[in-house]
Amino acid sequence: MPDPGSAPSGRIPTARELRRWRRYLADERAESAVYRDLAARRSGEEREILLGLADAEERHAAYWLRLLGDDVGAPVRADIRSRFLGVLARRFGSVFVLALAQRAEARSPYASDADATEAMVADEQIHEEVIRALATRGRNRLSGTFRAAVFGANDGLVSNLALVLGIAGSGVSNEFILLTGLAGLLAGALSMGAGEYVSVRSQRELLEASRPDPAAADAVPLLDVDENELALVYRARGMSADEAQARADEVLRTHRTVDETRTDEHEEIGTGTRAAVSSFLFFGSGAIIPVLPFLFGMQGTAAILVAAILVGIALLATGFVVGVLSGGPPLRRALRQLAIGYGAAAATYLLGLLFGTNVS
Repeated sequence: MPDPGSAPSGRIPTARELRRWRRYLADERAESAVYRDLAARRSGEEREILLGLADAEERHAAYWLRLLGDDVGAPVRADIRSRFLGVLARRFGSVFVLALAQRAEARSPYASDADATEAMVADEQIHEEVIRALATRGRNRLSGTFRAAVFGANDGLVSNLALVLGIAGSGVSNEFILLTGLAGLLAGALSMGAGEYVSVRSQRELLEASRPDPAAADAVPLLDVDENELALVYRARGMSADEAQARADEVLRTHRTVDETRTDEHEEIGTGTRAAVSSFLFFGSGAIIPVLPFLFGMQGTAAILVAAILVGIALLATGFVVGVLSGGPPLRRALRQLAIGYGAAAATYLLGLLFGTNVS
């Protein structure tokens, strides 16, 4: 490792290099604080993992501190992303923060910086995978409810904006538009809630029906070692004949359960009640937005434009959140949501203009 106060090559560092190293030092300290704040909100294995990441970031900070030596100067602020992540970690500690931390690790500049060691570059790549795994745990815990919430909010935004603009394009009165929008809100929220409940309940029942009977494990010690159908169980699950026989032999030797490797999908899809409530509430919260201008007395083109702008902002926000939580590019997801929503609304508005009648 380089001597304190000297560049890795032994030359005197430039002022620009010193500024960069100070920023790295500040960022590493900020990231370590983020992981410690997240660890304070967790327990058990997740807490230990996050504390291990914090120690690694402090090790990186110590490297930049040694490199700076007497030129460390006054403390500088971390970049705005690290500071924002720190605020979220101190107040929330949710999977959303982990998803942001994953993206922060993916943006590490060390790979293209000759002053960073190869070990530090590798560390940052591993840190991204560790955070990805922790975030995946959280995504699995909320995936059922989150899916219902996202679908509900977007359906409410898009379907009610399309409905309101389609009716507005036909030239009817403001009162009729408002009544239509509120009716669409209530009908859609009830339909979404009921549909999500039935969907999730049905999925859970299908999973339950597909699970092995726990009583089958009790039969394992009684099986004839030379003549038994245990291997057929594993072949039915997709194993080759050799793999199935090897697994069956192992089970017979150890008397372990027939299904010792299965995972619980129930946690990932959530419960019917939670999915229904989330879908109902989020559909309603999305569907009310395009109705607001008409609810407050706006009319005509002004009301249509305000409704479209409000829904556009909401679509961008939901798309951004989905992008962050899914690990994808948030801006691209946000723009995709906006394009889909506006496309549907524009189509129905044009149909309203085409078939419109002045019944006001």
